Amino acid sequence: MLNAKEAVATIAVKDIEVARKFYQDVVGLTPLPSTEPDAVPFKSGNSSLLVYESQFAGTNQATAATWDVADELDSVVRTLKSKGVSFEHYDLPGVTRQGDVHGNGNTRAAWFKDPDGNILAVVGR
Repeated sequence: MLNAKEAVATIAVKDIEVARKFYQDVVGLTPLPSTEPDAVPFKSGNSSLLVYESQFAGTNQATAATWDVADELDSVVRTLKSKGVSFEHYDLPGVTRQGDVHGNGNTRAAWFKDPDGNILAVVGR
């Protein structure tokens, strides 16, 4: 039923203008037209991400959105850091960390938060 339909990452935020600046200027997403004043859709590759104002913003304690950046992980992490992003560090079983990048086998990942505390990830090899 839904296997042929596009899914959209949906992230609650407290202030739509602060979120718009972060996702556009820091993360580098392109905003799409919206008829909703309290929501902004963004283009991200062949998919999209929707941020919307909610009183429950920042309450999710798990990863809200993940970007697969393949072999560009180190470059993406450096670029985000140059824009003021601080990365999260986690102690996970079987996972090693070099700087801000966590590794487990062939998979490497780095996590960071948006201004509302939503956890975002970039993964690669």
